Amino acid sequence: MDIADLDAPLVAAFLGHLEHERGNQVRTRNNRLAAIHSLFSYAALRHPEHAATIQRVLAIPAKRCDRNLVTWLPETELDALLAAPDRTTWAGRRDHAILVLAAQTGLRISELTGLIIADVHLDAGPYVHCLGKGRKERATPLTPHTIRVLRVWLRDGVPTGPLFPTRTGSRLSRDAVEHRISRHLVAARASCPSLRTKRVAMHTLRHSAAMRLLEAGTDVTIIALWLGHEQPATTAQIYLHADMTQKQQAIARVATPGTPPGRYRPPDPLLAFLEPL
Repeated sequence: MDIADLDAPLVAAFLGHLEHERGNQVRTRNNRLAAIHSLFSYAALRHPEHAATIQRVLAIPAKRCDRNLVTWLPETELDALLAAPDRTTWAGRRDHAILVLAAQTGLRISELTGLIIADVHLDAGPYVHCLGKGRKERATPLTPHTIRVLRVWLRDGVPTGPLFPTRTGSRLSRDAVEHRISRHLVAARASCPSLRTKRVAMHTLRHSAAMRLLEAGTDVTIIALWLGHEQPATTAQIYLHADMTQKQQAIARVATPGTPPGRYRPPDPLLAFLEPL
């Protein structure tokens, strides 16, 4: 195939096929288009003879889609989920450690499953090291509670072995982790009814970690570094938009319509009444 064979009508037909025949969502369609744009941006620098075809493909716009507020868990719901695994079993201790580490560090599911035992440092200045999105390394500090949970989980192991293995010693897959959290969510909903109205996945724990940092007054730039976001604006757009506390504080600073400006000055009769008290 030549670049000229991949013209704008063909790409548009492919995108239409994704939506109408394969039933993909708009976000998936836009992700595929972003990959195509990346390929053609690369080709534009090396094949100027196809500049017209490349320009027409790059001009295909992404579709607008609804942006829902992120789902996150407050303390009561998070505690119910963390208490769900049966810690008298090997699998329960592993699942509990996964949930605690995810809720505190905000690691992506791919970052969690990619951890090895040597990535966890529990001595002075405890932290977990991971290779994140875009092959960017980052180190995330650990709280005393997370350290205690990991010490219980970590037993004799090979430093290069997976931190959270299967029973056969291989890495847990993404689907396996999501299946485990769905299983524990059933038990958590029995003790915490508010969880029944929420769709909870591993990424929900990442959102929960970010919202806890935001509620504690952490700067958005620090949260972006914590989560491994490329742009702090992404963090602000996602989490500031979902944080009702800061919105309520903002509206509290706005004067009620019809209120006269300036500070309140009590009338003389009120002052005379308060004086002898």
